Amino acid sequence: MFDYVIVGGGSAGSVLAARLSEDPDISVCLLEAGGDGKGLLVRMPVGTAATLSGWPLKINNWAFETVPQPGLNGRRGYQPRGKALGGSSAINAMIYIRGHRADYDDWADLGCDGWSFDEVLPYFRKAENNERGSNELHGAGGPLQVSNQRSPRPISHAFIEASRQCQHVHNENFNGPDQEGVGLYQVTQFHSAEKNGERCSAAAAYVHPNEKRPNLTIITNAHATRIVFDGKRAVGVAYRVGREEKQIQAGREIILSGGAFNSPQLLQLSGVGPADELSAHGIDTVHELPGVGKNLQDHLDYVFASKTGTWDVLGITPKRFDRQIAAALEWRRTGTGMLASPIAEAGAFLKTNPSLERPDVQLHFVIGIVDDHNRKMHVGHGYSCHVCILRPHSRGEVGLIDSDPLKQPRIDPQFLADARDEDTLLAGVKMTRQILEAPALQPFRKKDVYPYSGLSDDDLRDDIRQRADTVYHPVGTCKMGTDDMAVVDPRLKVRGLDGLRVVDASVMPKLVGGNTNAPTIMIAEKAADMIRQDRAA
Repeated sequence: MFDYVIVGGGSAGSVLAARLSEDPDISVCLLEAGGDGKGLLVRMPVGTAATLSGWPLKINNWAFETVPQPGLNGRRGYQPRGKALGGSSAINAMIYIRGHRADYDDWADLGCDGWSFDEVLPYFRKAENNERGSNELHGAGGPLQVSNQRSPRPISHAFIEASRQCQHVHNENFNGPDQEGVGLYQVTQFHSAEKNGERCSAAAAYVHPNEKRPNLTIITNAHATRIVFDGKRAVGVAYRVGREEKQIQAGREIILSGGAFNSPQLLQLSGVGPADELSAHGIDTVHELPGVGKNLQDHLDYVFASKTGTWDVLGITPKRFDRQIAAALEWRRTGTGMLASPIAEAGAFLKTNPSLERPDVQLHFVIGIVDDHNRKMHVGHGYSCHVCILRPHSRGEVGLIDSDPLKQPRIDPQFLADARDEDTLLAGVKMTRQILEAPALQPFRKKDVYPYSGLSDDDLRDDIRQRADTVYHPVGTCKMGTDDMAVVDPRLKVRGLDGLRVVDASVMPKLVGGNTNAPTIMIAEKAADMIRQDRAA
């Protein structure tokens, strides 16, 4: 029996475990399906190149797939999600982005009281230890290490110059007063002497420093299979360790932090969701909530890739292991060099129409060839540029394949179901092509992996449907709100049930305009305060 049981040790669960266990009179148990998140491939930033693909081994990665997508020529999309303490912050590109301030004001306008930008900003600042110091927008002294990049490559600076040659403004802080422009990303990376250059996952920031607290119990390799209810109150969690079925009880609350796929899946497996869908899988309805699993939103992304003659990028080159060994030694010695790179070093937030109030596409410039999530390998060295739509109109859903809790959820993003998304992505692709063809990048451009110069709009649309896929930001499947499809209220309590909350990216009513790791950490920081307040009330 614990006061609080947290299901999922990802970006949100890590924050909650640390913050709730600050009170020595409160007992907390954290269940995580993966490992401890301390391995070299987590700590070394460039290790994401090995874990992202989920091939040939699923290392720290659920490596989910979607159902066939009509908008993508019937292809199955790929959905890598972190499976370790730290969750997806253990395998991501470490990019620290909050989104546009108006995104949070949108949440408040949708009935999510307390979630406007001015109201969530203190929690961004509370989490943050920014290398640039503290000001009205940024924090210093928080657990999450936010750094300038250790060793950005010359080609990333060339990308910025190419963007400026296309009349895009330089922006040194995408989380500053204005998001629009092009620049280098700040990253969640240690900038202290002891761990300089290592990834700062949410677990490294919040859990690992506090794992020996006597009131915090962490159980890894524990796959949650069902929430146990007593009437309408959640009282426990059933889980498996290997082949052994176990159960744990919560005296105060169970908090789901499994993310946009696993949290709605666990609710549905436990009898909470659309009754007709539950009965189709032989699951008795404990509480009907039609919004569970609905409202899935994700950033659809298109990738340019080119080979280059420079060695100063990532690549596969036989017989040159000396360079890799030298890079490894540099990283261990100084925390700098190629292995300290977030891989997606530079980026941009652009408007496809100057009349827009905020950017609607985001670019990630990558110092390596990324083809099909790094599942298609190319000999040689190269670079890539991603472009994604920030506020898609398409809405998908997450459901069950069947009642087996060890199977992956049924994931249907419905990419390009709304024609407006294809139009926006096409406009973003054309803007990105202009940047990649600008003079500053031509000395690096040797051969395009997929030719793009001179393609017509119809050709580009065909290529989008053939190659576009997620850039790893699914949200919204347990959305916060007050309407009939809301799953949680603005205090993140599951509507109509007691002792149960959801705290992760699934509660976002609308997708933010940027990467989702920092917003998820913010949500958990704010939730920890709300939980403390409700306990004291």
